[in-house]
Amino acid sequence: MIKEIFLATNNAHKHKEFQLALPHIRVRCPSELGLAFNPCEDGNSFLENALIKARTLYQLVHTPVIADDSGLCVKALDGAPGIHSARYSGLQATNANGDNKNIVCLLENMKDKTQREAFFVACIVLYLEEDRFMVIQEKCLGEITEVSSGISGFGYDPIFYLPTLKKTMAELSETEKNEISHRGKALKILKPLLDSIET
Repeated sequence: MIKEIFLATNNAHKHKEFQLALPHIRVRCPSELGLAFNPCEDGNSFLENALIKARTLYQLVHTPVIADDSGLCVKALDGAPGIHSARYSGLQATNANGDNKNIVCLLENMKDKTQREAFFVACIVLYLEEDRFMVIQEKCLGEITEVSSGISGFGYDPIFYLPTLKKTMAELSETEKNEISHRGKALKILKPLLDSIET
């Protein structure tokens, strides 16, 4: 059973979600070891980018790692922002300012669109060693709102509306979000895998 694992991210929000979902495992970030971690995410899919991050971190720590690549896909925008979700406005979303700029950019591009369907995607790679890894990809269906609502979560959560709950992702509690979100669904599949694997 894996007791400790490194998460290939500098995103404190993602780290918190992973640690909450995996309370029996110590989830560590590269920054804890003072490692410079800024891989070039030049893949053409969520899977390719997740693998880039996983391999990059594994080469630094030589121990099992988890990598996540996720984003928002909007039907009216031909699947954009997709893999470019964190950089949609041209500014890397490493903080609330970056998130807000991406939201403003997306809402501007959706101004005259009547089709509002969208979905979040999360691709998680559990990388145990070279040539030994597992992939889980999940999604969460919703719609794009016309204005932001809610203060929880991060990224596009304030404009991602969940018709079944009648709330945006940013209006959910952490527990509610982890139950229905793209990342939450993937983590539910990942947890028993981590419990059963021998390294």
